[in-house]
Amino acid sequence: MNSTPIERAFVYCPRCATANPDLGSIPFRCPECELKLFFGPVSAVGGLVVNDNREVLLVLRAKDPGRGKWGLPGGFVDRNETIEDALRREVREETNLTIRDLRYLMSQPNHYAYGGATAPVIDLFFECRVESLESFALCKDELDHHAWVRPTHEHLENMAFKSNRIAVETWLNQTSK
Repeated sequence: MNSTPIERAFVYCPRCATANPDLGSIPFRCPECELKLFFGPVSAVGGLVVNDNREVLLVLRAKDPGRGKWGLPGGFVDRNETIEDALRREVREETNLTIRDLRYLMSQPNHYAYGGATAPVIDLFFECRVESLESFALCKDELDHHAWVRPTHEHLENMAFKSNRIAVETWLNQTSK
């Protein structure tokens, strides 16, 4: 599927429908109503959920983008939601697990291609411990499979998002010391 950078999708002003005279410019500036849009990144979270054996939970994505590839539990931050609350919500929605402790690991820029447009994203990653693994259940609408692993080269080569791979590699480097 072809994907267009979000700034090139604004052929017309979304407020007054004036044609965009400078397609692809950032920020978008409407010459008629003076609307200005910066197309800044949206926030997303990813959880490196770790068990007592120091294995991380990888999930196999059931939907695009990245269908059939490994990822981390996570997703977009909703409006009026903290980063930490978004992480707790996303991990709960995707795995039915409740986060007990979390530690900030890193952030990484990403691009999310969906519906024919690509939007900039800033992914924030956390190492997570959960209350119990007894309630674990994958959200079958979003995920096909899971694995508790010390990720190998094969896992890393089959990650849905480069940002997830970098986060896992960072975690592996930190935990091997």
